[in-house]
Amino acid sequence: MTIQTREVEYFDGDTRLVGFLAWDDARTVPMPGVLIAHMWGGREAFVCDKAVALAELGYAGFALDLYGDARTGSGPEENARLMQPFLDDRTLLQRRMILSWETMRRQSMVDPAQTAAIGYCFGGLCVLDLARTGTEVGGVVSFHGLLKPPGNTAGNPIKAKVLVLHGHDDPMVPVEDVVALETELTEAGCDWQVHVYGHTLHAFTNPKANDPAFGTVYNPDADRRSWIEMRNFLDELFNARSTTPP
Repeated sequence: MTIQTREVEYFDGDTRLVGFLAWDDARTVPMPGVLIAHMWGGREAFVCDKAVALAELGYAGFALDLYGDARTGSGPEENARLMQPFLDDRTLLQRRMILSWETMRRQSMVDPAQTAAIGYCFGGLCVLDLARTGTEVGGVVSFHGLLKPPGNTAGNPIKAKVLVLHGHDDPMVPVEDVVALETELTEAGCDWQVHVYGHTLHAFTNPKANDPAFGTVYNPDADRRSWIEMRNFLDELFNARSTTPP
């Protein structure tokens, strides 16, 4: 196994975006591609490490860049400033997500017919919006993501399979938001799953999260369990594994 990485430059108009691509060059190509949407802090090492971890599983991992020039925030105040324009303009968010997905599909080691997207926190919202647009991505996984709908996708069929991994005690995503998402996905004809982890707050996969007052706390059990669920989801998605009990 030899994991290769490189940055991939792409553009939204005059905005230069810089993704991070990882793949195992010992694997048969083309291989399934998994897009990774970052947290509010931008394309940090966290999502690049996830791209490498996905490459070790046999996928091409592509950590996208929503903010441009792989810009990252220095802390909560700057992170919020970087993220807010995309929450205010979900059409912009969706355009950047589709552009990132299309860029990943064009990479020589990626099978364009076998793609998925995963996202963390803000990125969890982003991958759900990618699915909400009706894009032909095979499946999306939201880790402790924000769930509120964008307001411009109502009535769209959701073709992607959806897996939501959520902390029950997440103060940023109340139970009502989870129920509303389940209703939305059902009405859109989506094949969906929601896994809820008890005694678990926001950002449960992030080892640096340790702010109970803000509601962001790392939970190693939920981190481990959610990664296993994602692996099972991708395995079923790409390998058409039978789910019929023995």
